Amino acid sequence: MTLELKTVTKTLGDFKLPGLDLTVHEGEYLVLVGPSGVGKTVLLEIIAGLLRPDSGRLYWCGRDITTLAPERRGFGIMYQDYALFSHMTVSENIAYGLRSRGWSKAEAEEKTLDAARDLDIEPLLGRMPDTLSGGEQQRAALARALVVEPQLLLLDEPLSAVDLRLRRRLRRQLKHAQETTGTTFVHVTHDVHEALTVGHRVGVMLDGRLRQIGVPAELFRKPTDKDVARVLGMRNIFAASGFEDGSCHVDGVNIHVGEREDAYRHIWIRPEEIILSREPFESSARNQFRCVVESWEFHDVLVNVRVAVNEMKLDVLLTYASFEKLDVQSGTQLHATFKSSSVHCF
Repeated sequence: MTLELKTVTKTLGDFKLPGLDLTVHEGEYLVLVGPSGVGKTVLLEIIAGLLRPDSGRLYWCGRDITTLAPERRGFGIMYQDYALFSHMTVSENIAYGLRSRGWSKAEAEEKTLDAARDLDIEPLLGRMPDTLSGGEQQRAALARALVVEPQLLLLDEPLSAVDLRLRRRLRRQLKHAQETTGTTFVHVTHDVHEALTVGHRVGVMLDGRLRQIGVPAELFRKPTDKDVARVLGMRNIFAASGFEDGSCHVDGVNIHVGEREDAYRHIWIRPEEIILSREPFESSARNQFRCVVESWEFHDVLVNVRVAVNEMKLDVLLTYASFEKLDVQSGTQLHATFKSSSVHCF
């Protein structure tokens, strides 16, 4: 049950989807990630049949479904606002799709109960949607989408309305639901961590184009360009020049990268792979520089410290304990150390 999009185009006002090709494999959890306005939801609605492409074709299991009505595709869609029916209980919401497909009341109730148990919302079945938390609404909407056993489930920013702590739990539940049912998921989000956590493959969308797609490790190992790298949340991305003897120049600083078989134009240094120290760090690492602290900000349990090595600015991730031990202040002089193997070239 493969979904194929062949040179699909769509123009909506100033927005253009300029000819997109995409293959989604059976049983896959595919996540499309990118900032707002790049066409993720438009693409989802074209797949669902809610929008018709201006040109190009869509195929499901080899069958052309480009003009097929949404209700005849056998797909489910779950929007970020969940769209639960406010006048129905959770149980009635979940059972709605079954009843509309002709299931008897008893059969629908049994199937609804099974879906609620799978998502740990059985105690909520008699409640009304406006009495539920964001996470409870999300699980109710997911149960409603999955109970009809869609061949393909489309998810539009399904976790955007819940807080960070709950989002982590719901990511696990989404992944578990996909693995348990074997349903093909296509999930769009602007949250890179979400994409990398749940997706078997991740596609990066920019300007209506699918710029790169692959398993998360592939994307980080070899992003196609610096724009893709930035969407993926990579920091310390630099244009490189002056390539010689396993080194390159970045903003007047000589960076040792080791011998590389492939040509490259940019380097990327993971913030967590840079060591900051008060004194020169005893290491075999070829890259060690004096630096000056410019600023810092807290990220959950880590601290992002920005340092300057001449004109080159580096972001470094420290634990709070390391941050305190270094007694970091604006203008503090430190040493930054990282290995040649920590420099990723693309």
